[in-house]
Amino acid sequence: MALRILTAAAAVWAAGAIAAEKPTQFWNLTSATIVGFRLSHAGSGEYGENLATSDADGVDHDERLKINDIPTGRYDAELKYKNGRTCFTHNIEIVAGKVFSIEDKALTACSKK
Repeated sequence: MALRILTAAAAVWAAGAIAAEKPTQFWNLTSATIVGFRLSHAGSGEYGENLATSDADGVDHDERLKINDIPTGRYDAELKYKNGRTCFTHNIEIVAGKVFSIEDKALTACSKK
């Protein structure tokens, strides 16, 4: 019986370790190419570095962007588009090792510079 419990615990741990190794991915479901993508812990207003710099031509519609070292939590996002437009979305849930997406209908406070 103890061997079964240890085997089950080892399997759960291994599955968690494999999931943690998968990269978190942002799936751009907005209608335009993103050249700036910064995250902030929800409500803090302190945005980090531009995560889109790893994609030289920008994150096109229906393209995914791998994001490293983002822990599970709720975030606000700033999106800057190739056409100069900047938009925000708030309180999105990001789970480490999973895919999250943003669509046009989630965008607020858009402006063109």
